[in-house]
Amino acid sequence: MTTTATERTTGETVLDCAGLDAGYGGAVVCRGLDLRVRAGEVVALIGANGAGKSTTMLTVAGELAPLAGTVSVLGSDAGTSLAARARRGLSYVTEERSVIMGLTAAENLKLAAVPADAACAIFPELRPLLGRQAGLLSGGEQQMLTLARALARNPRLLLADELSLGLAPQIVARLLAVVRAAADERGVGVLLVEQHVRQVLQVADRVYVMRRGRVIVEGTAAEIAADLDTVRRAYLSGVADDETPT
Repeated sequence: MTTTATERTTGETVLDCAGLDAGYGGAVVCRGLDLRVRAGEVVALIGANGAGKSTTMLTVAGELAPLAGTVSVLGSDAGTSLAARARRGLSYVTEERSVIMGLTAAENLKLAAVPADAACAIFPELRPLLGRQAGLLSGGEQQMLTLARALARNPRLLLADELSLGLAPQIVARLLAVVRAAADERGVGVLLVEQHVRQVLQVADRVYVMRRGRVIVEGTAAEIAADLDTVRRAYLSGVADDETPT
């Protein structure tokens, strides 16, 4: 029997944001955000380009200091750096694939102190590619390498910003399935920014919908799936038709 999102049990809170204002140089981009992720839970953050999703992720990761409110990551209050949060158990996959193109896949893993066997256990597809330069891998293979490297560190919290950027739907489905498995099998808490709304709703437990720097709707994936008109309105507020969710 397949386990549904509502049947999954989750553990301790690994991310808790309360009244968070985030932005750059004192300019507020996101206002009053209340976000929570528990261990073993996949939480999606969706919205149109410019809604403030990546700014939120950078602040949660420790790359940006909160302008107001509080952020607690893995039991640590805001103010710690990304490096400090990584040592506590955070992995962050940015929207730009962070591979060194001139190194082989194996060398990229070695540089990150990740055993190749651990990465290939997550994505067996990487095994025959270990000796190939990362710059010669397809976009999907590069993203598998990036995600495998992040998950092979056994994080307690994974932040993933636009895993699907520029990738075919079948590759997106493969990446999201691995994220779901990390939550289910290893108890990783996941905050996931994603544009492929319908696909992410199939793997997420809960969803926050952002528009113009604020969360306008939150609920379970089933609740959001039943009210896609609200999601479409959020995407259509000030964006072009070709940016509507897929």
